Amino acid sequence: MPNSSSISEFLLLPLADTRQLQLLHFWLLLGIYLAALLGNGLISTAVACDRRLHTPMYFFLLNLALLDLGCISTTLPKAMANALWDTRAISYAGCAAQIFFFAFFISAEYSLLTIMSYDRYVAICKPLHYGTLMDSRACATMAAAAWGTGLLYSLLHTASTFSLPLCQGNVVNQFFCEIPQILKLSCSASYLKEVVLIILSFSLVFGCFVFIVVSYVQIFMAVLRMPSEQGWHKAFSTCLPHLVVLSLLVSTASIACLKTPSISSPLLDLTVALLYAVVPPTLNPIIYSMRNREIKHALRKVLQYASFQL
Repeated sequence: MPNSSSISEFLLLPLADTRQLQLLHFWLLLGIYLAALLGNGLISTAVACDRRLHTPMYFFLLNLALLDLGCISTTLPKAMANALWDTRAISYAGCAAQIFFFAFFISAEYSLLTIMSYDRYVAICKPLHYGTLMDSRACATMAAAAWGTGLLYSLLHTASTFSLPLCQGNVVNQFFCEIPQILKLSCSASYLKEVVLIILSFSLVFGCFVFIVVSYVQIFMAVLRMPSEQGWHKAFSTCLPHLVVLSLLVSTASIACLKTPSISSPLLDLTVALLYAVVPPTLNPIIYSMRNREIKHALRKVLQYASFQL
């Protein structure tokens, strides 16, 4: 049996068995990756360049776009390279780095989504106090807390995961290095401390999710008291997609980390991973920003300026 000291690389899950399907998966992943880069890159550029978007809501959207860029850039490039070059290998250090950065970006993003729900709650339910509660210093502090939470979470989980002795081989049944898949390679009784850490983490995740849902319920109740039907439509068309994507992220990540081996299969694991690691960073630009009139106006100005310079 190999142990962790003798493992120099891991073998990731192949996305297809034939060369034609491998190339097809490469082009599909490339299209998804470019769409995510374009959407999040445009949002970051628009918010950074347009002074009228220098408000708390757009400041948090800028942070969300940066986290989405980091999250999807941690997983898809390696999967695309493996599909293109017909290989499965990832180095031990590369696997550890992938786990660290993915845990960092995904946990920081979830913390930021919690903050964004509070921002919308204050803006709609306590508009007279918004300038005081969400001033520039408070926004910077909350954003730093989100990034700091992600850093702490990723350090704890990466250190805990790779301190375990690995005695079940080096085959990772996923297209990227994922903590639950690494735990399957550990010795039978050695992974309990990481499982306890995961359960504690998801207790906090569930608490944040309850906070987010309660915030949106309060927003919906406040909106329903408004006389304008246009205001209802705008609030519901904005908030409901947020809740859908957030629910998708939380539910699929929970399934990935908490499911038992008896219900695990390569197809299920791959589907769940795509739903929480790839879909949200790709859809977030559309749901949170691209339907926003101010973002569209800022993007038009940026594109007009760029075309003028050319």
